[in-house]
Amino acid sequence: MSHQITIKPSNHVYTAQEGETLLESALREGFALPYGCRNGACGTCKGKILEGSVDYGEYQKSALSEAEIQAGMALFCCAMPQSDLVIECREIGAAKDIQIKTLPCRVQQMEKVSHDVMVLSLKLPANERLQFLAGQYVDILMKDGKHRSFSMANAPHDDALLQLHVRNIAGGTFTEHVFNTMKEKDILRFEGPLGTFFLREDSDKPIIFMAGGTGFAPIKSMLEHAFHVEMDREMVLYWGVRSLQDLYMPALAGQWQQEHPNFTFIPVLSEARPEDHWDGRSGLVHEAVLQDFPDLSGYQVYACGSPGMVEAGHKAFMQHGLPEDEFLSDSFLFQTPAVPAQ
Repeated sequence: MSHQITIKPSNHVYTAQEGETLLESALREGFALPYGCRNGACGTCKGKILEGSVDYGEYQKSALSEAEIQAGMALFCCAMPQSDLVIECREIGAAKDIQIKTLPCRVQQMEKVSHDVMVLSLKLPANERLQFLAGQYVDILMKDGKHRSFSMANAPHDDALLQLHVRNIAGGTFTEHVFNTMKEKDILRFEGPLGTFFLREDSDKPIIFMAGGTGFAPIKSMLEHAFHVEMDREMVLYWGVRSLQDLYMPALAGQWQQEHPNFTFIPVLSEARPEDHWDGRSGLVHEAVLQDFPDLSGYQVYACGSPGMVEAGHKAFMQHGLPEDEFLSDSFLFQTPAVPAQ
């Protein structure tokens, strides 16, 4: 049985087919709703059910609390309609016309840029290019049917190769394959582009980028795009890592700072080692942001890294005046089992 879905405040109307989530049906009919992980873990797709009822599906309780459910909220990547619905959410117009593809690719180059980060350069088949927005990601499709998500680190104009930054995670099936058995010329399959974490170019507000670890990858894409289109907005990058060895591309960010007067790079180490001889910024990266920008009311923030870093930044930045819709984020989530709604 199909159900009619009305989106507020746009009044767009679409139809959800049997077995489709709200997100799946909206994307199929060309309406780009916000989403990130698509498995009920990150909360990016959260919206409000104004009228009608849904099956909430399986999701991580950290992404949707019981209080939020009582307030009418749902995760659209998991929720399936049980009736006609009126929902309230923000639509992403810029991603609407970009085709999501499933493609093979060849591992063109593997470069180990630090003790635990590998840069993969992937070549698409002849005459193929992947159109994407700076900040989006692809899903690597594994033989067991599972997928692993990685942001493109290259800018959209620089699309001869797709660049992924892969951190070696102990026990991670794909990442251990990358570091131990993958070879150049291996063939992978992926789906993309995906996600609504991308650079909004219709604003004139100054930008604060906050990256944690390999959360630098999509922000690198955004910054290189901004430089390419000669964006004149003031931009600051805070890149938080544990120790100096984790700062895997500092020379590139330093080069940007030399070449672009409107860009500033501030690395932040949370656990600097004695051998680092570090005299730069220390502590938590979101606290470094607030030390420099105690009033965020006039800014736009892009945050990418661990869920803990993103959540801490979001909470603190809201308390310092950042408008809710000016906080754009992507959490790097590792595979953990989802739990059914109670």
